[in-house]
Order: sequence, then structure tokens, then C-alpha cells
Amino acid sequence: MLRGVLFGLGLLSGTMLSQSAFAEAARTLQIIVSKDKQSMVVYDGDKVVATSKVSTGKAGHTTPSGIFSILEKRKYHESNIYSNAPMPFMQRLTWSGIALHEGQVPNYPASHGCVRIPSSFAQTLFQMTERGVHVVISDAPVEPVPIEHANLFTPLKPLPTAPLLSDVDLRPTAMKRKPAGPVEVAMNSAGAGQDPMTTGSLEAVVPENAAPLRILIQRRGARETMLDVQALLTELGFDTGTPDGLAGPMTRAAIAGFKRWKALPDDGPLLGKEFLAALYHSAGQKEAPLGQIMVRQNFEPLFEAPVGIKDPEIALGTHFFTADHIERNAETAEWHTVTLPNALSAEEMKQFGIETPADPSRPGAAAAALDRIEIPTDIRERIATLMSNGTSLTITDQGLGPETGKGTDFVTLTRTQPNPAQAQDSIAKPRPARRSQNASTYRSIGLY
Repeated sequence: MLRGVLFGLGLLSGTMLSQSAFAEAARTLQIIVSKDKQSMVVYDGDKVVATSKVSTGKAGHTTPSGIFSILEKRKYHESNIYSNAPMPFMQRLTWSGIALHEGQVPNYPASHGCVRIPSSFAQTLFQMTERGVHVVISDAPVEPVPIEHANLFTPLKPLPTAPLLSDVDLRPTAMKRKPAGPVEVAMNSAGAGQDPMTTGSLEAVVPENAAPLRILIQRRGARETMLDVQALLTELGFDTGTPDGLAGPMTRAAIAGFKRWKALPDDGPLLGKEFLAALYHSAGQKEAPLGQIMVRQNFEPLFEAPVGIKDPEIALGTHFFTADHIERNAETAEWHTVTLPNALSAEEMKQFGIETPADPSRPGAAAAALDRIEIPTDIRERIATLMSNGTSLTITDQGLGPETGKGTDFVTLTRTQPNPAQAQDSIAKPRPARRSQNASTYRSIGLY
């Protein structure tokens, strides 16, 4: 209710409310753009906050579809590709150049890839959002719907910040005989009337203004397999260098050493099936899980770990979930979801061993995907401890795309055809994603 009031007043005047008030409300916003309808709808949960017409990319400069977030905001910006064309109230979605910005909106696709917004609405939207607000771009219109599922994360209740009965003198007693009535236990009067198990605070761990988590669950690819290889070889005494998912000289030397140890052939693929089976067996582990969970916060990698995927021969599809109304003491949260069409190529299906494609029109498709994900308890608890309003989860078969990199949330590109032409940007020349030089590890799994 409060957020609705804030945004309603904001539509009337951008100067009536403090920026901090809008920032708190903005984190649960979700912007959905339909290329078919040339429309934009701003949601808070499943409530419509604002609507507008837009103009997306014309033929040859198609606006990419997918799940994005606002990376940068500038009241005035000029294109460095298209003759310094003015782009007021620019809100960047990718570092390669897609953005929302003020421009001509002729009721049909006319941009060079960006999403143009009418002048009357661009400034209002700019004031409503902050960095990190999600933007979903699809062909046909989609809308968030409420979802409840046991596999969705819920916040953990605060723990006490001090030992129970910390200043109560405990005196030994001898019970001479069975008491005739109830036994009273002295408690610290300072906490009278409070539940000692819920009087603590997570403020030191989760500040009130903590940035929401960005969570991605994907199928494991070559990078995740190499991370496993590096971790297992290190446990067996081989030096692979810093685990980074890359086949560098030290990693290649360690792999060659293991093959000599196990009398495995050194020709053929670097990570062949025989090599992987021998490595996991030597480390006393089963075959690697098929999925990976990755967590970011403030546009930076936080941690990642393997997860299981049931029925791996069936595609998961692409589903986007957002959390709102988090009540930590009650350990509850409200989730909404959007399912997006996302066609896999024949090569991708072969790579992941997928035999049955996803059906985004199937009722309950998002819940069916959640049913198949197996998340370790310690990972679930860590996320539950850190999550805040606006936390999001993306489930997809495809891995990290080319737009996910340094200074981004997870950018998931989707497509209705297996091999569409890639759209060119209209803001900046492509900037390759860069890996953080200070990437650390969590549970022997390297950051991306």
C-alpha cells in the first residue's frame, strides 16, 4: 500500500518525496516491455504502477529479449555510434549498448535497438527507478503472477545477539524431593515480555538497506566442469593454480600428471569421459551435479555452488521470480514469477543432453521447474540469511550469456527462434565482460 502511495504521488511530482523513499520502493519494481504490443508496464509485485507506449528496434536492429536490470542512469547521454544522438533520461540495460531512453515513439519499432519512451513519461520513469531494477523484454506480453513453492527461498528468523541469560547468576541447588507444583526458573528481567529466541537482530549481517540478491540457477557447462576438475585435482595434491574455470598452463599440467598417474591416454579431448570418471572416483565423489547456483549482490559475484537437476533430459525453460514483503520474524516472503519463451538450438540441446524442449505455455511451468531443482541445505540457509526485498531468482537451461560480466546483474537473453540475428547496440561500442581479479572461492567452487 505504501509503495503504491509513493509512486502515485511521484507521478504527480518528482520533488514531493525524498530519493531514499523512492529507492526503498523501487527495489521491488519490475518493468515489462512487449515488442509485439510496443508497450511498457511497470509492476510492483503483480500491481500495475504505470503504463506507456514505447518504440523498440526496427528491422536489422532488433531489441534483444530477455531479463535485464538497470546498470546505469544518466539524465543526459549522447550516442557514440549514431552521430552523438541525444538520449535524455538514459537507463542502461547492457554494457554493449541497450537502454531505455526518451525519444520519438511513432507507434511502431523505429529505434536502433534501444527502447524509446515518450518525453512525457521518460522523466517520470527515471525518477521512479534506481540501479538494479529489473527490466523484462519479451515478444508477446507477459505479466508477473503470484507463486508459492517450497523450493523458493524464505528469510531466516533473527538470532539473539547475546547469550541467553547472560547476566543471570546461576547457583547450584539440590532437589531433596519431587516438587509438588510447577518449578519456576529465574529469568533476566531486562528481557521481560520478550521472546529470547527472537529478540536478536540480523542488522550486522543484513542491514535494513542491504541490496537484494540476484540468483541464477543454470545447467553446468564447460566452465563449471573445469572448476570441479581444478578443485578435485588440488585435493589430490596437484597444483592447478587459482581455480578459475579456465584451462591454463598449470591446470593442463595437472591434468596431464593425473593421466600419467592413472595410465590414461593423453590424446583425445582434454576432459574426456574416462578422465572425469577416474578423477571423481579417485576423489571419492559421485559424478558432478548437473546444475549450478550463482549469487550476486551489488553487481558483484558473491558465491556459487553445484545443485542437482532431476529429469535432466527435459528442458527447464526460462523463469524469473522476484521476492517482496519479506517478514524475517515470521520467516515469510511473497514471490511472483514470469515465464519467458526461450528456444534452444540443436547444439545446445545436444550439449546439455536435452531431449524434450520446454513448453512456456504449460500451466504451472515455473512450479514444475522448481520441483526439479535440488539445492544443498547450507546454500539455502546462506541465501535465506542474506535475502531482502527485491531478491530475484532466474532459472534457465542456458548458462552465463555474453552480457553478464563485471558490473552487471545476471543478464539472460531469450529467443523465440533457435538462432536469431544478434542486435547491434545504440549506445556504446561492445565492452567485453571482465572477470574480477579478486575472485575468491566458496566450497572449492570459484566465482565467475
